[in-house]
Amino acid sequence: MAVNAWNTLLEGSIDPDWAEEIDHFQAQMELRQQEKIDEKVFAETRLRRGVYGQRYDNGKRHDGFGTRELPFEDKPTKGPDTVWDAPGMQRIKLPFGGLSPEQLEVVADCAEEYSDEILHVTTRQDFQLHFVHIEDTPDLMRRLAAVGVTTREACGNSIRNVTACPLAGVCHTEAFDVAPYAKALMLFLLGHPDVQDFGRKFKPAFSGCEAEACGLVQLHDAGYVAKVVDGRKGFKVVVGGGLGTVPHQAEVLSEFTPVEDMLVEIQAVARVFARLGEKKNRNRARIKFLVAKLGIEEFRRLVDEEKQTIPHDPRHTSLVDEDLPVTLGTPVRDPASLNGAPRPEGFDEWHATNVMSQRQEGYCVVTVNLPLGDLTSQQGRELADIARRFAGDNLRTTVDQNIVLRFVAEADLPAVFSALRDSGLALPGAGSIVDVTACPGTDTCKLGIASSRGLAGELRRRLTTKSATLDEAVTGLSIKISGCFNSCAQHHIADIGFYGNSRGVDGRRVPHFQVVLGGQRRENAARYGMAVGAVPSKNAPEVVDALTDAYVQGKEHAESFQAWSDRQGKRGMRSLLEPFMAAPTFDEDPDFYTDFSDARQYTMGDLGVGECAGEVVSLFGIEVVKAESEAFDAQLALEEDNDPDAAEDHAYRAMLYAARALVRTENIDVSEQPDDIVAEFKARFYDTEKFFDRFAKGKFGRYLLDRHADPAPSGDPAAAARRIEEAQLFVEAAHTCEARLAAEATAISEGPVKLSSEKA
Repeated sequence: MAVNAWNTLLEGSIDPDWAEEIDHFQAQMELRQQEKIDEKVFAETRLRRGVYGQRYDNGKRHDGFGTRELPFEDKPTKGPDTVWDAPGMQRIKLPFGGLSPEQLEVVADCAEEYSDEILHVTTRQDFQLHFVHIEDTPDLMRRLAAVGVTTREACGNSIRNVTACPLAGVCHTEAFDVAPYAKALMLFLLGHPDVQDFGRKFKPAFSGCEAEACGLVQLHDAGYVAKVVDGRKGFKVVVGGGLGTVPHQAEVLSEFTPVEDMLVEIQAVARVFARLGEKKNRNRARIKFLVAKLGIEEFRRLVDEEKQTIPHDPRHTSLVDEDLPVTLGTPVRDPASLNGAPRPEGFDEWHATNVMSQRQEGYCVVTVNLPLGDLTSQQGRELADIARRFAGDNLRTTVDQNIVLRFVAEADLPAVFSALRDSGLALPGAGSIVDVTACPGTDTCKLGIASSRGLAGELRRRLTTKSATLDEAVTGLSIKISGCFNSCAQHHIADIGFYGNSRGVDGRRVPHFQVVLGGQRRENAARYGMAVGAVPSKNAPEVVDALTDAYVQGKEHAESFQAWSDRQGKRGMRSLLEPFMAAPTFDEDPDFYTDFSDARQYTMGDLGVGECAGEVVSLFGIEVVKAESEAFDAQLALEEDNDPDAAEDHAYRAMLYAARALVRTENIDVSEQPDDIVAEFKARFYDTEKFFDRFAKGKFGRYLLDRHADPAPSGDPAAAARRIEEAQLFVEAAHTCEARLAAEATAISEGPVKLSSEKA
């Protein structure tokens, strides 16, 4: 559980803005427990801090180390009604997957002290910690923030983690190192006002070259491919990609955007998406639907038009200037070749799949192959030590749920292998068919239909057993498994993809997987596969055998799996699946009516509303939470700290935040300066009598205007108490004003009706 002493140890070591954000989140938690914040609003708040509820009906977790009981005694039989009822999940945000040994150690320590001692690498290069109690999350966030790691906007309707090729800076074919620009984009957009009013999440990615898999930019909401034109660095920019239930290929927004223009361009994209994107139907609220609806030409026109309205921001250029720090890393060892040095047992097999040369002569990239993306806290600390010794700060997570070490001298490879082997981290097969990618599935996700991790573990076990006899063409194939149709494991771009579903057989439910074939990772996810047919979960391993055997026997020379499957056609590929599509009756084989590593009869379990994005909450609803937190802090300052001056200051800020929340519904660009907020509020809401309470005759608005005109604190506890009451009334009046205006807008949009002339 939480270690309170850490708050003292870390005091002063956290970025002040990050510290304030975490303090606000903790205050909002307290307000929610007191039922002073609506659950939907708090859900969006916690999701934007990376805090999820999770599923428990399995009673077990399938991880890279086998099947384990849940790490607490009172195991719920179903998912918690609220995040307070049982532990949940904390996602950690790592731009371009980059982290230092110190950061890895802190994540490992947090996993040990707050979670179940497992660090899970996601397909967005994040870490996730499961079974975390929500009351521990503020302390966990502070510990991470002290080493420069944030959880802000790791989920929710926001800009998600900015991913990038883990080989950026060391790749042989890249145009230039894209990682610094990925970090610049993250820093610019993190908490930016223009990205707070999305209907759904928004995922960016960077790639250093066009032809490789790299950043998989074609499946992203915004993708950047590095280009150099006439000596200038820039990007080919694409928008509107996405997987999910209906995958979309991204469209070209710009064939070349110079690096100095990239931030103002993405800001314009965000504004267009926030203004025109779907807000009511979350199933169509991703930007891919907006681009498809408008067409890329019209979308491009709107973005160009929006760019002209964006106020000057020095960060547009300062974050990407010529002094931008590179992320290549500084080697800790001199380059040296292997030169026939003694090789430990198992080294050659590991070297064949887990090591590749860098463009910097004498250095290599080493991939640490993590089964199901998992490593233990102890392994995390040991890996940090190995990195310090051989690779410095050059750790990167990957979208394939692995970790890479960079700038490892060739001569050190035997020693690195031995150190990894001692930590249980020297498994071969990275990037091969054995290296199966899987989402959390029914282990922890409320949308999970079938056990993606259970199937992935079974396939990995079987394929590892016969890896020595696999045909070379099969070894290079990829398998990706999602627990439902949402493609969190990116099954659409695998050679062989699976996603979970279920079928009714013999009056019972049978877990199934839909088989997706024909996807292509290369050329940044150039092609998506199509579903061919559904098979019972327990037949999925036999399906992999049948497909790979048929491919080896039927391919022509060096024909790729995609080309071979295209040549067979959908009918031919389905014919390969048909022997495996039927399930026996329950009496014939009850094993088919259970899922992998779960002896219970299969049901749809705790299937419910997933938390991959929050409810669509208005921009006002998100912003006004700051005002409510300040009003609550004002009470604490007076009641607990006996500090009337601080209480009055908090009350004043509460009114400012509430006023700004209202103003931003009409003017998104209002600054955070008190004079500007008050002037805009007065002109738009007070003078126009939009902010008018019929019982108080409009005086609630005067509370802010009077306090702003005379900001000197009184030092009087009684006066401070009155100011707190005024602030609370002002915040409530802001809620009433926004609700009335929203109702009027809805009434107008739905047709001519008689609106009440009575002011709120």
